[in-house]
Amino acid sequence: MASAGETARRWRRTALRVTRTLWFRRIVVLVVLAVAWELAARWQSNPILLPSFLEAFTAFREASLNEGLLAAAVASLSVLLKGYVAAIVIATIIVSIAAANSFVRDALQTVAAMLNPLPAIALLPLALLWFGLGEASLLFVLINAVVWPFALAALQGFEGVPETHRLVGRNYGLTGAAYVRQILIPSALPAVISGMRVGWAFAWRTLIAAELVFGVSSSSGGLGWFIFRARNELYTDRVFAGLATVILIGLLVEAVAFRGLESATVRRWGMLR
Repeated sequence: MASAGETARRWRRTALRVTRTLWFRRIVVLVVLAVAWELAARWQSNPILLPSFLEAFTAFREASLNEGLLAAAVASLSVLLKGYVAAIVIATIIVSIAAANSFVRDALQTVAAMLNPLPAIALLPLALLWFGLGEASLLFVLINAVVWPFALAALQGFEGVPETHRLVGRNYGLTGAAYVRQILIPSALPAVISGMRVGWAFAWRTLIAAELVFGVSSSSGGLGWFIFRARNELYTDRVFAGLATVILIGLLVEAVAFRGLESATVRRWGMLR
């Protein structure tokens, strides 16, 4: 049987491993923020301006069960995924052509330099004129929000592919789409994932901002519309519940999707630490 000292050392090693994990550190940060929020709300003592953490948590639970918060989140994510996937496909096609054609590459860099600094939400008035009040307008601004940052990141990654990798592809006789798929994309994957992450963040912010104006469509609303209605009715705790949902979805996507993709690919291959 293990002695008391060995058991204590084993527990200490386990505790040390736990404290070094990303999830533990994020939980600690969230707990600290929650405590600071609760203390600030009690000091402010005005639930219209700043509800307490407990009040916001109660509102989050009630809104999830009875007031359509989860349905609003699903509606937002549905539109977001449509626009995001469409933008990634469009940008990948453009960048693949640009990698093989200098004129297309220069044209892409010029257009991206023009449109990338432009906030996608600024195109919403044009989208409403062209596509009307509905999902098509949201998809238009979402695609514009994602295409340019992702295209620039992917193009930079393609241009940074080592010449050795390129020679391997040529020696195997790879050309066109096969060359891009088997040589350029795997070699440039860190930059591609980084571009996907930036594009996701841009799309998420743009969607919530657009939904604050008119929701997902003329008949239903997403998270932004939920927050907007709660603000109009002075339900500040529900506003914080909607904001918390936006933040939680962002954290989950970052931790599960992007970090999972990195762990399964570039970190496993030794391309990132």
